[in-house]
Amino acid sequence: MIAKPSFFASCAVLVLSGLCAVPALAASAARPLQPIDTLVVPRYMGVWYEIAKFPNDFQKKCVGDTTATYNVGEDGRVQVVNRCRTADGSSDVADGVARQLGGATSPKLKVRFAPAFLSFVPMVWGDYWVIDLDEKYQLSAVSEPKREYLWILSRTPQVAPADYDALLTRLTAQGLDVSKLVRTPQTQLQQPAP
Repeated sequence: MIAKPSFFASCAVLVLSGLCAVPALAASAARPLQPIDTLVVPRYMGVWYEIAKFPNDFQKKCVGDTTATYNVGEDGRVQVVNRCRTADGSSDVADGVARQLGGATSPKLKVRFAPAFLSFVPMVWGDYWVIDLDEKYQLSAVSEPKREYLWILSRTPQVAPADYDALLTRLTAQGLDVSKLVRTPQTQLQQPAP
């Protein structure tokens, strides 16, 4: 998708807690990343606001107001439009396409932002696994098997702190280092549903 997402305390109690947490994080990272059980693609369509991400090279110019909009195209593939605000105030837009792997409810997708004529090249397709999603399809986490990328997405520009913290706890249990997450500034008003 989005198309990208450090806190350390100096007191002895937190240091000891951190040392105890390292083996647990390493053990959970050794297990394969688990996507959600099923994804109802039509419910997932629409605008999602990026709440946080692991930093990545392809979003370096984005400084805030990052969104991903998904729509099912005529060919049945998911059309992807990623937008963000750059430092000069302009918008950066990336158009892509996603395809589901497996059955109609698979939470594993492949996303491509390269031109269509390169679609036969496997390396232009990136993994997009929905690894956490609430029942109302309002808060989502997306990653990939190596856990190098992580995005937290919401239907609204802001997320309740309790919901965000609960999600971070679940992501940590999945072996993701949530200390690497960078919050995405959202200054825009919520867009109307498509």
